[in-house]
Amino acid sequence: MAPSATAASRSPLDIRVFARVPEPGQPEPIAIGPHQRRVYVGTNQQGKGEADVPSKVFVYSRQGGLLRDIELRRQDLSDDHGIQGLAFDARRRLYALDRSATPRVVRINLRTGRQHDYARFRDVPPCTEPEQRGCSATVTDAEPTPDYPAFDRRGRLYVTDLEQALIWRVPKNGGKPRVWLTDPRLENIFGPNGIQFVSPRTILFACTATSPSTGDPTSGALFKVRVRRDGTAGPLRLFWRSKPFDGPDGFAVARSGRVYVALAGANQMLVLSRTGEELTRVPATPVDNAMMEVPFDGPASAAFLGRRLLVTNQTSPLAGSGNPEHWAVFDVFAGERGLPLYRP
Repeated sequence: MAPSATAASRSPLDIRVFARVPEPGQPEPIAIGPHQRRVYVGTNQQGKGEADVPSKVFVYSRQGGLLRDIELRRQDLSDDHGIQGLAFDARRRLYALDRSATPRVVRINLRTGRQHDYARFRDVPPCTEPEQRGCSATVTDAEPTPDYPAFDRRGRLYVTDLEQALIWRVPKNGGKPRVWLTDPRLENIFGPNGIQFVSPRTILFACTATSPSTGDPTSGALFKVRVRRDGTAGPLRLFWRSKPFDGPDGFAVARSGRVYVALAGANQMLVLSRTGEELTRVPATPVDNAMMEVPFDGPASAAFLGRRLLVTNQTSPLAGSGNPEHWAVFDVFAGERGLPLYRP
């Protein structure tokens, strides 16, 4: 049955295919456009799929029909590249996180098609002093990897860095990003990931895998952190700890406070209570997953479209070139609406 079927005909967490995603494949980020009229899905090839062409943002109707695509310009195609995050502002401009030889935020004017660099990220050294600033609380010196964006009410953009164990803050109207938060518990091959404001001064973000110092480097987590009145980051508070190899990636928060988490490692969608307790997982078992029209295979990002939750299926980042038959966007019936995002 089509994704547009009436809510009355759908049971909670009913899963359907919203749309297939064409080449260059590896769909990861998703964002809902102004007035929920369009759905935007980015490709994050990273050496997989059709890896030697520019990344794209595919634009879909609310019913899952492909309307057009937007090609990201000025990517270095000789290096692994892809779009890892998407966000909108109130002027209907789209912001794309480009993971390439020059990691950056690209602002795209959907009306004119103009693209320009809004911010560029840099490699910062590991911290060597307790109060050192502009560094990463890591043992190794990793490359900058902008992953997910979230605007605050004042127009500042917070961006997780997957490999440098930190969160950047980009000033209003763009410019030089600064290290806003870094913590040794976030260091792993895949660290800080999905991010969303759950109140004007509280951020929830995912860490796909935490540091060995936390006890189990195969386990991920969701953390909360407050933005203090002076703009600095408060202490990290654990919201939820994953099972080994769950691989929490992107997530979306409902108005009820429930959190819907894409588990890229477990190939499931997880629902958490507003206090971080596990409520359910779908599909329930690997057998259930294998029986689906398109199985969950590296689910990556989630966004609310009305009472439906749209989830990208990137295919496993560790499984060679991935399976093009699995490049899709799922329609999961949540039966509730999402918490509004800040669009300054």
